Amino acid sequence: MKIPITQSKEWQTLQNDLKETSFFEKNEIYQYLAILKKTPVGNYLFLPYGPVADTREAIQQAIRSITELAKKHNCIFIRIEPQLDDCAKYLDKIAKKVKDISPIDTWILDLTPDEATLISNFTQGTRTCYHNVPKRGLAVETTKDQDGIKHLISLQNQIFKKKHLTGYDENYLKTELAQPFATLYLVKYHHPDTNPTNPEEQTTEPIPEDGQVIAASLFFDHDDTRYYMQSASDQRYRKLPATVALLTSAILDAKRKGIKQFDFWGIAPEGADQTHPWYGFTKFKKSFGGSPKHYAGTYDIILKPLKYRLFEKSKQLKKFLH
Repeated sequence: MKIPITQSKEWQTLQNDLKETSFFEKNEIYQYLAILKKTPVGNYLFLPYGPVADTREAIQQAIRSITELAKKHNCIFIRIEPQLDDCAKYLDKIAKKVKDISPIDTWILDLTPDEATLISNFTQGTRTCYHNVPKRGLAVETTKDQDGIKHLISLQNQIFKKKHLTGYDENYLKTELAQPFATLYLVKYHHPDTNPTNPEEQTTEPIPEDGQVIAASLFFDHDDTRYYMQSASDQRYRKLPATVALLTSAILDAKRKGIKQFDFWGIAPEGADQTHPWYGFTKFKKSFGGSPKHYAGTYDIILKPLKYRLFEKSKQLKKFLH
């Protein structure tokens, strides 16, 4: 079984540090991490990208175990997200398909080829940006210092404010970075050693301050995979290849560590057009090479129908009020 990080013991440690209640079960045919979620209507179990198993039969056995656990804790329902794509037909019979929480489609880059081959598989535009990174004054640093989270939060707030969204909690991001599997990447701008009087090098685009962080991202390493997680870049400096600098560094660093694949964590579905909100960054992620991966999606196994309807109504009301 290939275990996603969100179904691992390491992820349970993160949940414990966040003061969440969770339950871990592992045997020869399945594994799961269930997180107890509390609401005013009642509790439910959430299994991000779980349960994990290689066959539909093993998924069925895991669900029986999870159902017993949920009943023991008086849960209204169980929210599951098996990555096994071919179990969707079975889930349609026993559960309700709901809006996906974790991405149902992702993009995976095989890191086993040599570095030169990996770079050659970038699109021409991304390759050009990669080779121009030093000339554009960009340098990438890695850190475990929790003070660095302020850069990620500041950059994310630029985006979230524009889209009227709520940003990530600072304590949550710091707790993530404190885990052994997490690393924060920062892209800093340093004025290139060029002659500003040269007309060919003059530009009207805004220029960051020397040493300014213009992109940041958290990456998680688990088993043979590096995951591209929370990320943001300064929207004022879009002409600088900061995100290319960040991702190429993370990809090549993972390769040098012996990690086998890079998970870009979420893309638009196959065939999505330019109206899809994920179209732009999906095109960007695909420019590094790789292949798609499709999962079963998010399903609710309803144990208490009346309370589940109340739960749904309360969500609708909360959305309306906001």
